[in-house]
Amino acid sequence: MRTAVALGSNLGDRLANLRAARKAIADLAGVQPPILSSPIYETDPVGCEPGAGKFLNAVLEFDYEADPLELLKSLREIEELLGRPPHHARNVSRKIDIDLLYCGDTATDSEELQLPHPRMHSRKFVLQPLAEIQGDFVLPGQTKTVRELLAQIDESGKVIRLTDKW
Repeated sequence: MRTAVALGSNLGDRLANLRAARKAIADLAGVQPPILSSPIYETDPVGCEPGAGKFLNAVLEFDYEADPLELLKSLREIEELLGRPPHHARNVSRKIDIDLLYCGDTATDSEELQLPHPRMHSRKFVLQPLAEIQGDFVLPGQTKTVRELLAQIDESGKVIRLTDKW
């Protein structure tokens, strides 16, 4: 099933952090090509501590043929390997953040996993890169395409395209 993850980093070598996460995800059991990588965007921090640095954000989409909960556990292991503490406070600066956005049309709402991601449809820093690779896609539980959802979002947060190649 087509699966997407959002990547973000605002500490250390942000680009290297995203590259390392992308490689680790591509190497996971169950992840199959084609792997689509959005351009990288630089975004203002949302809800972070005062003085937090800007994030680099991107989205990956790939085929995944295993249990979404297993994927989530693997993504958390990647975060930890790349320097994110396992019990990291929410909305605090971090070397890497990997959010599971959707796994096909799987819908689940448990303590451990919510699919589709409950806030992705309102986050410009997620929708902008996702629109680059799946702009006509209708997210699970939505009736509008990614591009249409993006067009509805308030322009208050800066989302600047940095690079296509990473």
